[in-house]
Amino acid sequence: MEELTRIFSAFCALFIFVLFSENNFIVAKADDFEYEYVTCGSLIKLLNTRHNVRLHSHDIRYGSGSGQQSVTGVEPVADTNSFWQVKGKQDQPCSRGTPVKCGSTIRLMHLQTKRNLHSHTFSSPLSHNQEVSGFGEEGVGDNGDNWVITCSTTYWERDLMVRLKHVVTNSYLTVSGDVYGRPIHGQREIVTVPNANQNNFWKAMEGVYLKPTETSGRD
Repeated sequence: MEELTRIFSAFCALFIFVLFSENNFIVAKADDFEYEYVTCGSLIKLLNTRHNVRLHSHDIRYGSGSGQQSVTGVEPVADTNSFWQVKGKQDQPCSRGTPVKCGSTIRLMHLQTKRNLHSHTFSSPLSHNQEVSGFGEEGVGDNGDNWVITCSTTYWERDLMVRLKHVVTNSYLTVSGDVYGRPIHGQREIVTVPNANQNNFWKAMEGVYLKPTETSGRD
């Protein structure tokens, strides 16, 4: 089973690698650590280091709260619904391949549904913290899609644990510890909370990382 999972993950990475290469981007696969930064435009999976689940979404809506697309945490490594694209603010796009600065504001767009990682003051269904959802259409949403990368270095390094702080509510992306039943049995509840703690840490894992070209610098 582990071998099948590894092969499937490699196939997904290769497919995305080819897709990006056809658009003349320079990319690094998940197991290529020669380039150490998370960059604008990269496709990544985010691992919550405390609960060992990856940030996930799908075209299933909450039955309460906002009724928007649900965002969860899942354990399977090979799930293609766990890919997110790193983007700049809607009114301030970042250059593809540019390393993400710690303290900068980004958006994360879900690859499959093209909805942005979003939060607001709606109550989450299980723990009654603040709900996290997928919002917008084709990557276009609102200010509730903005997240600040909080980390201790100059740039977001791929082996670094970081926090994502929601700009509007001033709260941190986290795993509540609660587990859903049907129709998303076993998936973890993702919320935002006002306090920084061990449940807030995320790490960039599998994905396709854009490298800067010779003409793109760090801004």
